[in-house]
Amino acid sequence: MNLLFQSEPIHFNLPDAEIIYYPNFYKLEEANFIFDQLKTEIPWQQDEIRVFGKIHLQPRLTALFGNEGKPYSYSNIKMQPHPWSSLLKKIKYYTESYSCTDFTNVLLNYYRDGKDSNGWHADNEKELGINPVIASVSFGAERVFQLKHNFIKNQRINIILGHGSLLLMKGTTQHFWKHQIPKTINPISSRINLTFRLIK
Repeated sequence: MNLLFQSEPIHFNLPDAEIIYYPNFYKLEEANFIFDQLKTEIPWQQDEIRVFGKIHLQPRLTALFGNEGKPYSYSNIKMQPHPWSSLLKKIKYYTESYSCTDFTNVLLNYYRDGKDSNGWHADNEKELGINPVIASVSFGAERVFQLKHNFIKNQRINIILGHGSLLLMKGTTQHFWKHQIPKTINPISSRINLTFRLIK
């Protein structure tokens, strides 16, 4: 199932998940401004990851911002947060108003082109607690966001995440579903994604 750009919030009827998509979370002009600011002002880094015993550069750039003393670990990478910038604070407060969650951190991902990706995973690290709320705000090029159920083989969905959109994942989603941003051979420009989370 491919979901194309729509104007109203979309609530997905999926087993073991609570997922809501807001295609027009930001107006176009504001989304353009935010994208340009993030691209140039964020201290992007490229970490190494181990895959099947071999060391590779992560296929995207990342940065972590958040409250002091709230590091975040995933895939054997431990990131220390930069202090909140004024722009990220504004995005955070706006996102919190829709999420009903006070976030402590945001992990930013910079996909430079279609070769950059994020493999199958769940945001289920211990420090996120039970049933974490993950708020994903996207700027730049559209990318396909794929989800698959851990146990029900025919439960898969593709969502096209648009410029200035918000995707909320709540409830038991991270326990029963995995998600990814796959590579694409299509010529595509850059995308920046902000995933807000509450670290306990």
